[in-house]
Amino acid sequence: MSSRRHWVWTAVSGALGVMILVSCRTQPKPPTTVTVTRIVVETAVPQTILVAATDEPDEVVTVEPPASKNLVICTTQEPITLYPYGSTLAVETAVLHAIYENDYTTLTYDLQPQGLAAIPSLAGDDAEWRPVTVLTGDIIVDAAGSVTTLNKGVKLIAASGEEITFDGSPATMNQLAVTFTMQPRVWSDGQPVTAADSVYSFQLDADPDTPTSKFITSRTASYEAVGERSVQWVGLPGFHDVDYATRFWRPLPRHLWSQFSPTELLTEPISSREPVGDGPFVLTEWAPGSHIRLEPNWLYYRADEGLPRLDSVLFRFYAENDQLIEDLLAGRCDLVPPEELNMSQIPLLLAAERNGLIRPYFQTGAVYEHIDFGINSWGYYGDGDGRPDWFEDVRVRQAIAMCTDRQGMIDEILYGRSHLNHSYIPTNHPLYPNDLTEWPYDVQAANALLDETGYLDNNNDGIREDPVSGLPFRVTLGAGDNKMQQRIAQYLQSNLRDCGIEANPAFLTTEDWYADGPDGPLFGRRFDLGEFAWIAGRDPACFLYASWEITGPADEKNRAIGQPYGGWDAANETGWYDPAYDVACRTARQSLPGQPAYAASHQEAQRIYARNLPSIPLFPRLKVAAAHPSVRNLQLDPTQPSALWNLYEIDIER
Repeated sequence: MSSRRHWVWTAVSGALGVMILVSCRTQPKPPTTVTVTRIVVETAVPQTILVAATDEPDEVVTVEPPASKNLVICTTQEPITLYPYGSTLAVETAVLHAIYENDYTTLTYDLQPQGLAAIPSLAGDDAEWRPVTVLTGDIIVDAAGSVTTLNKGVKLIAASGEEITFDGSPATMNQLAVTFTMQPRVWSDGQPVTAADSVYSFQLDADPDTPTSKFITSRTASYEAVGERSVQWVGLPGFHDVDYATRFWRPLPRHLWSQFSPTELLTEPISSREPVGDGPFVLTEWAPGSHIRLEPNWLYYRADEGLPRLDSVLFRFYAENDQLIEDLLAGRCDLVPPEELNMSQIPLLLAAERNGLIRPYFQTGAVYEHIDFGINSWGYYGDGDGRPDWFEDVRVRQAIAMCTDRQGMIDEILYGRSHLNHSYIPTNHPLYPNDLTEWPYDVQAANALLDETGYLDNNNDGIREDPVSGLPFRVTLGAGDNKMQQRIAQYLQSNLRDCGIEANPAFLTTEDWYADGPDGPLFGRRFDLGEFAWIAGRDPACFLYASWEITGPADEKNRAIGQPYGGWDAANETGWYDPAYDVACRTARQSLPGQPAYAASHQEAQRIYARNLPSIPLFPRLKVAAAHPSVRNLQLDPTQPSALWNLYEIDIER
């Protein structure tokens, strides 16, 4: 029974409990039998019963049944399994959000507690990066980040932060210890959720028969209950884990599952088809090829807050994607999630919105587009040997940034629904600096800056010339076979003409464009301008432009900076390097969230990047969903993969 409905319980003949609406009396009178209209939760049809009341009622009230709140989600995906350590389809994640409580979630590049009482931090008293003594034979994480047995000759990071070679005598390393405490929660069968359920989940994840990555479990020294609802995770010495605040394992119902082996749990109905959870909903029906039905879990620990707000959730499975939009427009569907929609459908969604049929939802994601400069090229491709060194002068890069109408790209390609990036993280990231240099679209200033560098149009043909060789400023603009990226390249081609630069698009297959060097033109550092996408995360990826990540043969030394190349699978294909940037990035990466140097150094690295522009950040890609106008509280988020992460508070107002 929903706590959202405020009914008064009484008794009929001393035995039958029913819900009735009664009027207030100033004085009690002898009881007699009268007829009162009432509603039973289980039916939408008003019913009449006999109850004890007064012989002269103030009024007889008819209560109409509330409109049903049944959410229909249309998708072409059907879960393979609902075992949390099974498959990872988007629809499975969505259903698991309903059945199991979210312990934490990541909203706008920051962690938020939900089923946990708090997010641990080194700035508080629930996490520590503590010194420990290590001896020969101990299992540690070495300086290269690999799990190893400590013996003479092993290189490790000492507690001081220095890299040392172990000589057999006791050494001091740092070790993370993090404590997590759960909110009081109950399984949908009435059993309490305990710390032991989380420890059991960790043991399943670590088991070799469970098909999950063992990267974290193999770097875990211990995971133990330290209270009825608290656990402590301890990493191996030397495991520098920037995501330490997420090392909590979702509790699983040990009292029901422990009778089965990890292999059996992959297919047992109790874990894969009919799971008992602690989330806002329970699974009541799974008709293969048709639908999954969920209904409220009345034992949900937040039920007294009126959660969940829906009466039921139906995942309806479709064979064809086109049918989803048709049924949404016809009112047979309430929500189509982002994984089912693409950019080509945006005009249809906007037209339907204008007619009041649906409401489209747009949210920027973590994937962002950017244009990189081939600053220091490989081999005989450029840098004055084969072509002019167009982009070594930072003023040229700054001018091209000001000549690029990035907002125009957003308006034309993304219907104005994204926003400008000025760094390798977006402006809504918690670590984005308030004082970052942001380059405006200013063609006049761009041309003045190019004039200052000596790149002039001496023959008045509209193309500038290199002041040394006299060659026209004519470059290639590479991209893969992604249609949006090709449109970006064509838009930039038009922009650069306004600044006397001819950029000729060169589109390759995805396989060829992103191939490792030396064969691939992008990561082989044999390109002029290159358009592609990176992913921004909670931990800013400053290493993308660090000198130790410059692509090239790992067994050769980059003579310009006196250190080996990062290998052909490294990330910095621009070849750009800056000593101050390296210091800031390295300091940030040697720190952890919650330590002062972490935020300060990440922000300093961005300031250097934004002034020097080894690349031009453009804009994040979009997530797109569509829903009936009656749907409330649907919240797409940049860093939350599922649109249904908050299914517990999604509502319908018919």
